Amino acid sequence: MDSTRQLLLAERERVQARLAELTGDYRNIVDASRDDNADDEHDPEGATIAFERSQVATVIEQTRRHLDELDAAVARVDAGTYGVCERCGRTIPAARLEARPVARTCVSC
Repeated sequence: MDSTRQLLLAERERVQARLAELTGDYRNIVDASRDDNADDEHDPEGATIAFERSQVATVIEQTRRHLDELDAAVARVDAGTYGVCERCGRTIPAARLEARPVARTCVSC
């Protein structure tokens, strides 16, 4: 389980770096909208600043939820319950954990 923990922590570091990047992008979009008095709702160039801000905010929220899932998976490793389905108590197949390391349930559940 030590290697599983290390893999989860490495993934957590990667996701944290991505979150920092996204947060910077969000700040840049907000700053750009403050500095620009243009009518972005009718911009022929494409997406509005509000739309871009909303997209980045959504990805930030998804990334934060993934960090929470990784933290919970690390806690399950530490508690010795990683790889055990939270619903039925059966072992979660290795292939599922390989594809989705934060999985809490087996394929059936």
